[in-house]
Amino acid sequence: MVRWRSGTVQAIRRRWRGAVELEVTTDDGPLKALAYPFITGEPEPGDRVLLNVGALVMGLGTGGYALVVALPDRLPADPPDDGTNRDAGHLVKARYTPLQAIRLGVDEEASPHRAVMAAATSLDGMPVVTADLHSALPAIVAAVRLDRPQARIAYVMTDGGALPAWFSRTLDGLGDHLAGTITTGQAFGGDLEASTVHTGLLAARHVLRADVTVVAQGPGNLGTGTTWGFSGVALGEAVNAIGTLGGRPVGSLRISTGDGRERHRGVSHHSLTAYGKVALLPADLPVPDGLEQALAAEIDAALAPLAARHRLPRVPVDGLDQALRASPVPLSTMGRKLDQDYAYFLAAAAAGRFAAAMI
Repeated sequence: MVRWRSGTVQAIRRRWRGAVELEVTTDDGPLKALAYPFITGEPEPGDRVLLNVGALVMGLGTGGYALVVALPDRLPADPPDDGTNRDAGHLVKARYTPLQAIRLGVDEEASPHRAVMAAATSLDGMPVVTADLHSALPAIVAAVRLDRPQARIAYVMTDGGALPAWFSRTLDGLGDHLAGTITTGQAFGGDLEASTVHTGLLAARHVLRADVTVVAQGPGNLGTGTTWGFSGVALGEAVNAIGTLGGRPVGSLRISTGDGRERHRGVSHHSLTAYGKVALLPADLPVPDGLEQALAAEIDAALAPLAARHRLPRVPVDGLDQALRASPVPLSTMGRKLDQDYAYFLAAAAAGRFAAAMI
């Protein structure tokens, strides 16, 4: 069910690429709201806004925002139909919902990249890092930049978390460090749009000319606490796609000492399930050196069953601490900063370093 509210914009708080944060008053009191101008048009103080407050009221993970559905008294004009905008395509994202967005797919006939994509069949051995959570992205990028400062890094965003790429302040902050973002599946709002992870990967290699690519869901994560009930199972499917297309999959392990949930401490069950049960093709699953001895032994024991299919290389961590602390965006996973869950970010950086060595 959708929980609806009507409100009035009092102030524009801040904005980043593709998103505007608002102060809104409703009958329930003031709210912090988020609008995507691509969908709603540009909100202004005094505008009446229609809000979806369901996740906010229930305390679910939408960043503490009510979401602006529309400016009902001042709807935006239709986009120009002259082939110059990303609405000229036929890729429907968030399909059959009231807010379905029509975007130009990177491989559509109207796309300037159509010929390149039609000819693309292989990733040409490109290393691709897969990660469970969006929060791993800046740590991976930091490590690649440390060892290969000139490398072109692409991000393929899957649809397991936020669908609009605009929700991510991380992507806004990494803008100068990425060759581009490709949104796949139901996700939208990237520099390029793709219908599948496969076409997203091919676009990363052949359109963005990436040397290395990161595949992860957008901000947020769906999970029920059961073996199979989490959006990160898509990691295993991404490994299969990467291997099938002639890339080299590198799995970023979700390792934690700060998560209070037993199923995520040490090596998360998300990594063990996605890489151990869903991924049918081999991958490299880098393990950082320098972890505390008891944690290292626990990780080795947890990963031992995966060694029959995957490689478990050890990765030196010299210089990674400095790179993580110099990240252009704040490092945070589920509210925990770098020093509150150091092993998590170090494992992501180790995967980035391992991939960088393949370039």
